[in-house]
Amino acid sequence: MADLDRLTEVIEPEAKALGFELVRVKMMPSEAGDGGEALQIMAEDPATGQLVIEQCAALSRRVSDRMDALEEQGEVLIDGAYHLEVSSPGIDRPLTRAKDFADWAGHEAKVSMAKGYDGQRNLRGILKGVEGDAVTIEDRKTGDVTVPRDQIHSAKLVLTDELIAATQPLDTSGADEIVETPDIPDEEKADD
Repeated sequence: MADLDRLTEVIEPEAKALGFELVRVKMMPSEAGDGGEALQIMAEDPATGQLVIEQCAALSRRVSDRMDALEEQGEVLIDGAYHLEVSSPGIDRPLTRAKDFADWAGHEAKVSMAKGYDGQRNLRGILKGVEGDAVTIEDRKTGDVTVPRDQIHSAKLVLTDELIAATQPLDTSGADEIVETPDIPDEEKADD
């Protein structure tokens, strides 16, 4: 099991050196289908709220180099093989920092509480914001609910038309170079 706090200590300075803010560091099953694990790093450029592919690649290289250097010095950060996945948080982004709950107030969110939380386990509704260590959401079923941030297991924005309208446009460089081709009828494909 990897120590996420230690991984964050290692990764965050690398993200900051590139001018990015770290959104989340998480170990999860790899999507490579090999039964392995993936170290998922989500970060954003504060100017755009996203990362483009070149920025993801730059952060991936920095993190890989730093982790390799620490392993050469004898510190094992992750036992066994793993894949490194660096990405932008996306439109329906996870909410992990107090800043996220404040910045995205007014938008719909899903919040799942930690096991053992004494109260409603799942909330969905309009995010009202954060005050101190407490998040308030206007739950669809029960109205305003305020929960301690440290009791939230996961939270993310819900993809809505309002969220899409409020989100800064993705990088469109190269979009004018896309060439659309007409659809080929299935019977013509069969002749090939």
